[in-house]
Amino acid sequence: MAGFVQGLSGFGYGLTAMSIWAWTLEPMLAAALAVFGGLTGQLISAVSVRRGFDWKLVAPFIAGGLAGLPLGLWLLPRLDVMLFKLVLGLLLVVFCPLMLLATRLPKVQRGGRVGDALAGAAGGVMGGLGGFTGVVPTLWCQVRGLSKDHQRSVIQNFNLTMLAVTFATYVATGIICSDMLPLFAIAAPAMLVPSLLGARLYIGISENTFRKVVLGVLTAAGVAMLVSAVPALLARA
Repeated sequence: MAGFVQGLSGFGYGLTAMSIWAWTLEPMLAAALAVFGGLTGQLISAVSVRRGFDWKLVAPFIAGGLAGLPLGLWLLPRLDVMLFKLVLGLLLVVFCPLMLLATRLPKVQRGGRVGDALAGAAGGVMGGLGGFTGVVPTLWCQVRGLSKDHQRSVIQNFNLTMLAVTFATYVATGIICSDMLPLFAIAAPAMLVPSLLGARLYIGISENTFRKVVLGVLTAAGVAMLVSAVPALLARA
């Protein structure tokens, strides 16, 4: 599921996979698997869906992401995961359908590179928390009105950079250990063919359909997070 979503939209591996893994795996292991799977999917997309690399467009996102990533890594072992899912899930469930139902998506004319960097920083923080690098940058690209291919270029290259750095940091800090390798060996081939199918479908869809796919994926991810978080928080109360 996660491989197909990422191949089609250019992001969303961690969001989709975590909506299932959160029910069965402890948070550190789920985060490591999400980062590994997302990075593998981005490497596949870099080969199967080439949309160029506009350095001037992507650089502010990457710079912000690299600045925000250490905070996410610091928060990972300290964060209340269910509360994080509740807040993020509510944001996605409320905001994305409003954008999806809008007859004309408003474009943000201000912010420029500063806004791009801030969106990248938020993506970096969330990437450190478990591979959610693409959520905020994708929403920002949507409200800025970037074309399908420009958005794909930004998100694909941003995610590839952030996930590579996150994965290397997980290895260096011991979050990823040898006991996880058998699970990596299961996750990688499982997402290979669905990721290629999603990338194939992306090439043939229109701008409007792509916008609906992206916002639909984000909405579904928000619902999954709420389904996971609300019962756990109610049980605590």
